[in-house]
Amino acid sequence: MALKPSSEPPTAALLTVRWAAYLGLLLIVLDPGKAAAFLGVQLAVVGIYLGCTFAPNHKGMPVLPADLRVDFLRRQVLMSRNIISNRLTTFAMGGLNYQIEHHLFPSMPRPNLRRAQRIIKPFCIDNSACSNNTSCQQSQTLPPGYLVCRQ
Repeated sequence: MALKPSSEPPTAALLTVRWAAYLGLLLIVLDPGKAAAFLGVQLAVVGIYLGCTFAPNHKGMPVLPADLRVDFLRRQVLMSRNIISNRLTTFAMGGLNYQIEHHLFPSMPRPNLRRAQRIIKPFCIDNSACSNNTSCQQSQTLPPGYLVCRQ
């Protein structure tokens, strides 16, 4: 079976062009020292923001042994959690507070995840795959409980 050539440009080439254009623009607008400082601050802020977005959904969740057989539904539902939120949190997290729905349907547009939750939650309950929901503040206190030495 022959592979069809991809009609999309290679990802590495697009990333290289994007970074070259971005760095070029920074160096045109700012002197090299300020451009480096701006880039460093921007990458740090974006890194912290992304960490604050992804971490609440996964930290403190169980890690399964590689050889353990778990069906797709349970692997996705039991290995992540939804963050109970309001519209501001949903906006700030880019819809990733609906992490279980995102794991089950990764290509679903973010605005539809909230609507999908109305269908998925009862389905999970009917199939004994109870979902894990917590607030963002509660998720911040979960890891220390896992790090406590128990004898």
